[in-house]
Amino acid sequence: MVEPLLFVVMAIAALAGAVTVVVAQNPIYSAIGLLGTLFSVAVLYVIQLAHFVAAVQVIVYAGAVMTLFLFVIMLIGVDKSESTEENLPMQRVWVGVLAVAVILFAGGLTLTGNFEWVVPEPVETISGALISGEPVNGTIQAIAEPLFTDWVLAFEATALLLTIAAAGAIALAHFRRKGV
Repeated sequence: MVEPLLFVVMAIAALAGAVTVVVAQNPIYSAIGLLGTLFSVAVLYVIQLAHFVAAVQVIVYAGAVMTLFLFVIMLIGVDKSESTEENLPMQRVWVGVLAVAVILFAGGLTLTGNFEWVVPEPVETISGALISGEPVNGTIQAIAEPLFTDWVLAFEATALLLTIAAAGAIALAHFRRKGV
């Protein structure tokens, strides 16, 4: 019951963030919408028992890539002055109510939930009975073995492309600075 509800909530949050990226006129708001989408997708990965992918999603995309995006936005410059008056008078109250609801939901789920996030793979004993073994979903060993055997060429090609992209971004930033 909890997983379908969590899926629906995170799917709506991901879609709302994606719409914010496209609709927002301020690039900072677009970046924050993208950040919300990335975190929602990370939660969806956790629901699917892909914990390592969720951690990479948060560390690499929500962390490093968003820092790079915000750095580029600030480098380009947002020259419009922002109005500091509050357009939504009840916004702080609603955010507080939503935060309390999320905290209560997470606390209630933690205290009353009878579930395992990582399902252990059953192990057959000598007598033929199945018992619960070590968790294998989302472990480093379960991911590293195919990554560094079957998919090593794609892994290395991706690393090479990311290195070339980083060098190109630095070259473009340096070229722009000299041209100004």
